Amino acid sequence: MSASTQSTGTATTTVPASDTDLLAQTASAVREAGSVLRERFTGVVRHQSREELMSALAANDDAALGILRPALTRLRPDAGWAEEELDGGALPAGEWWVVDPAEGNVNHLHGLPEWAVTATLVRDNRPVLTAVHLPLTGETCTALTGAGAHLDGRPLRVSRTADLGLGLVATSQARPDEDENVVRRIGSSITAMLFDALVVRTSVPATLHLLDVAAGRIDAFWQFAGARADLLPGALLVTEAGGRVSDAEGRPWTPRSGSFLAAAPGVHAAAVTTLSR
Repeated sequence: MSASTQSTGTATTTVPASDTDLLAQTASAVREAGSVLRERFTGVVRHQSREELMSALAANDDAALGILRPALTRLRPDAGWAEEELDGGALPAGEWWVVDPAEGNVNHLHGLPEWAVTATLVRDNRPVLTAVHLPLTGETCTALTGAGAHLDGRPLRVSRTADLGLGLVATSQARPDEDENVVRRIGSSITAMLFDALVVRTSVPATLHLLDVAAGRIDAFWQFAGARADLLPGALLVTEAGGRVSDAEGRPWTPRSGSFLAAAPGVHAAAVTTLSR
């Protein structure tokens, strides 16, 4: 198999050319799906019931999936497809597409700009490549194992902040109808961070916070529970941008983990201490 050599800023890594090409085509697919969602973005959409809201969310998903599913299946016909974007936990062995066709879908329906389209290829529960497209800005963030994280071709690097007291940190609601114990744990962690960090942001979606960690705009992000489609793209972006990803106790993170922490190296240990209180 042919290969290409790319620099990550600290070392030179050989990356299979097939994965490099695959990432470019994946990015093209998420951009095309994003254009469909941008056309559907008409400002605040009012709904009279939860059923009506869920139907509108599904319609957005279906519109983007109409582009993503055939495009990504053509790229990797033998890869599995993680059907439920809110599911967590490990996947079976092999290759899987983990896709969120409208990450931040509820924001889209409320006229807010924080939403995206994501597609991540996972091999044996490790993200190999990811593409995250922000249709309203036209930006596309990509990451490939061993080749770094990029925003429209420009390298991303996490912040150099070494004092959590100077850090901007963020979290998000894990998912709708979350377990009561998880909700209480989220609330306690926000309180702890309000004491120790400079500023705490709480909003959805998770992937956009993680993109900000990778870009050095936010110093740490944490979440309890959470879905694969929320965390896998950001985990790869942050890791390839030089950040640290673990669970909230500082142990290696996997899709089976019950918590998630991504941070600049200089504040990671302090964030673990704060979240452990």
